[in-house]
Amino acid sequence: MRRSAAFLLVPVFLVSLLTACSGGSDSGDKTSSSKQTTAGFPSVTGGFGTRPTVSTKGQHPGATLRSTLLTKGTGPKVAKGDLLVANYLGQVFSSGKVFDSSFDRGVPSSFPIGVGQVIPGWDKTLVGLPAGSRVLMVVPPASGYGAQGNPQAGIKGTDTLVFVVDVIASYPPAAAVTTAKPVKNPATGGIHVTGALGRPPGVRIDKGTPEPTRPSVTVLDRGTGKPVSMQSLVVLEYVAFSWKGQPLDSTWQRTPQGAPVGSVQQGSPFDQLVGVPVGSRVIFRLPKSASGSPPQSVVFVIDIVAAHSA
Repeated sequence: MRRSAAFLLVPVFLVSLLTACSGGSDSGDKTSSSKQTTAGFPSVTGGFGTRPTVSTKGQHPGATLRSTLLTKGTGPKVAKGDLLVANYLGQVFSSGKVFDSSFDRGVPSSFPIGVGQVIPGWDKTLVGLPAGSRVLMVVPPASGYGAQGNPQAGIKGTDTLVFVVDVIASYPPAAAVTTAKPVKNPATGGIHVTGALGRPPGVRIDKGTPEPTRPSVTVLDRGTGKPVSMQSLVVLEYVAFSWKGQPLDSTWQRTPQGAPVGSVQQGSPFDQLVGVPVGSRVIFRLPKSASGSPPQSVVFVIDIVAAHSA
């Protein structure tokens, strides 16, 4: 996964694997191309779901964090601690330089919100917004990257930033799938999964079970949602175990995890989830890598909570 200039996410197990291997209601206006202007704010062209164009010509950035709703959604409100799924564009106020855009990558992004894992301006602004909203933010350094800036993104410590964010959906901790139907006699190959849907699963691996040589997926319970498509963001609950049965990670103790799959630009072992219906529980086997990530073979039990395309 590309480390976004907007996020500053705390690394977790799945994110590190994606890097090494390199929901709610969309109720906003996706067709409008009209120019939206609010007094004292940059002007924005484009409606919810489309790549915005932002102009700061003739505007002064100011010294405080400011925001204005360009489109008010009608979906569920984002809560502190949720996994937020969103599209966004960020640019430097003074120069107009776009330093990051999920619209350009063609896949929404996701991050825990309101818990200090993104810049302060995002935490303060996005909690409480309903899904389907488009918000314009003017973010001074104190609410952005501080005096150190973000040199990797070309952001100086004195730069005020502008963001346009489309709030697509949000998911609370322990977001469960509950309506999948068990697959008859799945080929689990010595991997035993216990626990009901909607709760953290347990995993036991028979002694002597051969380690995987390539990534593979076995569907244990088939969901009733649409199949995961190419170039989408999947929302996952998962547990991860080493091939020796040692627990490595679990999203069930925090928020769900978002992961891009099926990217035409950069492949991921989790592309194996393309075609699996949303709502499914699967076993995902990931072999150890010569590059050292992962340094050992891993078994995931994954619940596919949702999938969002651009």
